[in-house]
Amino acid sequence: MTDAPYEPPKVWTWNKESGGRFASINRPIAGATHDKELPVGRHPLQLYSLATPNGVKATVMLEELLALGHKGAEYDAWLININKGEQFGSGFVAINPNSKIPALMDRSGPEPIRVFESASILFYLAEKFDAFLPKDVKTRTECMSWLFWQMGSAPYLGGGFGHFYAYAPSKMEYPIDRFAMETKRQLDVLDRRLAESAHLAGDAYTIADIAVWPWYGALAKGLLYGAGEFLSVQDYKNVQRWTNEIARRPAVKRGRMVNRTWGDPASQLHERHEATDFETKTQDKIAEKMAT
Repeated sequence: MTDAPYEPPKVWTWNKESGGRFASINRPIAGATHDKELPVGRHPLQLYSLATPNGVKATVMLEELLALGHKGAEYDAWLININKGEQFGSGFVAINPNSKIPALMDRSGPEPIRVFESASILFYLAEKFDAFLPKDVKTRTECMSWLFWQMGSAPYLGGGFGHFYAYAPSKMEYPIDRFAMETKRQLDVLDRRLAESAHLAGDAYTIADIAVWPWYGALAKGLLYGAGEFLSVQDYKNVQRWTNEIARRPAVKRGRMVNRTWGDPASQLHERHEATDFETKTQDKIAEKMAT
């Protein structure tokens, strides 16, 4: 090991930036840093987000609902640039006191309802539109178990492996090895499940798949942290099969584009307010990388 010894102080204090890519927006306190109201479009559902894996969950879900014919799922998707600290604006914090994307406001009822945390948004929309959530107790429970598995597991992939492998100011052997081990264990968990089932909850595509795919599908295709070769992701054949099948869904292709500000310009739709917003991008320009 090459890590320098570190002796924690008796009481931790915030007296310097932590370093790394997101150091300028990391802080040990909550709440707004500035006043900024959020825009409101004409649809009842207002989404404030960015096309990170957690943000993609929400936009894929909304596009899948629209593909099923649920007109009430029409939505406005507003861009929240987390690199600029827009998640700490007063309007956003009023919706999500945890200052994380995505955040949703449902204005379809007599009083607006705020929904934050990506899994909560998926569950809320699934119940609201009676879609992508199994009705029988056994399969519904399996679906919810995998949904909560994702919420418990992804921090080890993102804040753990992703941070130390890609974003930390210096490479450190111990945390990279520790979180690489855990990430590969998680891939093995998924691979074993998908060896016995078409989707995570069973035969049907559910909110469990919509939650897990943006993280582990991107990882399986080498699009997350550039770590595909490092983690030998090609070895997880069942995860690869599941990833490719979901990536081919038209609603998933659209959902990946919304609030995306990087990569091929043809794969980006910074804001989404109408279904016709996608028509300016011909089908052959839509990013297909995850399906190949």
